[in-house]
Amino acid sequence: MSDRDVSRADAVYAALLQRQGERWVQPRVERTRRVLELLDDPQKTYRVVHVTGTNGKTSTSRIIESLVRAHGLRTGLFTSPHLARFTERIMVDGEPIADGAVADAWDEIEPFVALVDAELEASGDAPLTFFELLTVLAFVAFADAPIDVLVLEVGMGGSWDSTNTADGDVAVFTPIDIDHADRLGDTIADIAAVKAGIIKDGATVVSARQDPAAERVLRDAAAAHGASIAFEGEDFGLAEQRLAVGGQQITVRGLAGTYDEEYLPLYGGHQGFNAALAIAAVEALIGGASQAIAAAVLTEGLAQATAPGRLQLVGIAPTVLVDAAHNPHGARALVAALRESFDFDEWGVVLGVLGDKDAAGIMAELAPVATHVFATAPASERAEHADRLADLAESHELPVTVHDDLAQAAEAARAWGADSERRAVIIAGSVVLAGEAITLADAEEWKSGWER
Repeated sequence: MSDRDVSRADAVYAALLQRQGERWVQPRVERTRRVLELLDDPQKTYRVVHVTGTNGKTSTSRIIESLVRAHGLRTGLFTSPHLARFTERIMVDGEPIADGAVADAWDEIEPFVALVDAELEASGDAPLTFFELLTVLAFVAFADAPIDVLVLEVGMGGSWDSTNTADGDVAVFTPIDIDHADRLGDTIADIAAVKAGIIKDGATVVSARQDPAAERVLRDAAAAHGASIAFEGEDFGLAEQRLAVGGQQITVRGLAGTYDEEYLPLYGGHQGFNAALAIAAVEALIGGASQAIAAAVLTEGLAQATAPGRLQLVGIAPTVLVDAAHNPHGARALVAALRESFDFDEWGVVLGVLGDKDAAGIMAELAPVATHVFATAPASERAEHADRLADLAESHELPVTVHDDLAQAAEAARAWGADSERRAVIIAGSVVLAGEAITLADAEEWKSGWER
C-alpha cells in the first residue's frame, strides 16, 4: 500500500462526505439503479446473499462470508457503518479493500455519477447521496476484484434500500424489532413489510425466529415471489451451546445436516443463534438446502469468523470490552452475554448514544448490570448530550459521572476498574463510539494493562 494509494482512497471518502449523509434516505432505488445500468450492472456478475433485520445483521453477514470463503470461493462483504476506516465496509476475501482498488473503482464510476447528477438536477432532484454512491462503488469494486459471492448487508430497511438493486439468491432475515420507526414504520409488521422487499422471485429465504406479525409478513412475501422459506426453530436451529475459552461450543441443526460441538470464537448466546442462521444461509447457497456443509469446511469457516465491535476485548487489567449495542434489542443481547460469558461482580458502563436512538430504552436494558455509568458523547454531530444520558442513569439510581469525550470517560472507567479484580468495563451505545474505542485502545495499548 503506497502513500499515493492512501491519499487517493482518502480523497474518495472526502468526496463521498460532500454528499448528503447516509442517514438521508428516501424510499426509492431508481437513482442507484440508473447509475448501475450505465455501468452495465456490475452487481449481476456474482451470486448474492442479501441480509436484513434489526439486530445481528453485521455479525451474521461476517459469519456467512467466512463460511463461504472456507469453501474456496472468492468473497465480497458489504456492511455498514465502519468502525475506523471506510474501506472496512468493502471487504474482499476477508480483508478491507485495497486503497488503490477502491480509488480505481471511483475513477471508473465518476463520469457516470456526473451524468446522473446532471439528470437529477435537470429534473429538480438532489444529487446522489453518500450511501447510494457507496453502494455503487462497492458493486463495481467487487466486479473488478472479481468475486464469486457477495454477502450484502442492507443499509436500512430493504425494499427501497440502495442494496436492493442486487438480486439475492438467498435472502436472510435476522430478528426484526422496532428501529428507525420514523422511516420504516412504527409496528413490527410495517417494518417487516419493508424488509421483506429483498425477497426476489425464486429465491431461498432463511429467517431467525420472528415475532408472529413479522413471520406472517415474511411468509406472505415469500409465497408471492415463489420463494422457499425456512425459519429458525421449525426448519433449523441452535441445538446446544456452552461456554468455551475465547468463545463457545455450539451444536447446530441445519437445513441439511447436524453439526456437533463446533467452536465459535465469539462471545454471547446471541452469536450462537447468528451462527445457526448463517449456517442455514450457506447451506441454501451452496447446496440448495439439500447438501450439508463438509465438516472441515464448517470448522474452518466458524473458527475464522470475527465480529469487530461486538463484545470485542480491547483491554486487560482491567478488562475492557466494546459492543455497539445501539438500540434496546442490542443492549438486551449485550446484558445477556455479559452474564453468560464473564465472571465479574461489577461493570462500569461507558455510554455514548446518537440522538436519533432510543437512549432511554438502551439505558433501561443496561441498568441491571451497571455499577457505575460514565456518560459521554460519540464524536458525531448527531450525538446525544452526555448530560441527558446522566439523567437517564440517575433515574435508575445509578452512580454516574459526565465526561466531555470518550478519552476522558475511558480513562476514568479504567481507573475505576483497576481498583478491583472483580470489576470490568464495557463501552457501548453506538457504532461510532465503538469505532472510537477500538482506535483509542490500539493507540494507548490498553492490552498492556492499566498504569497509574
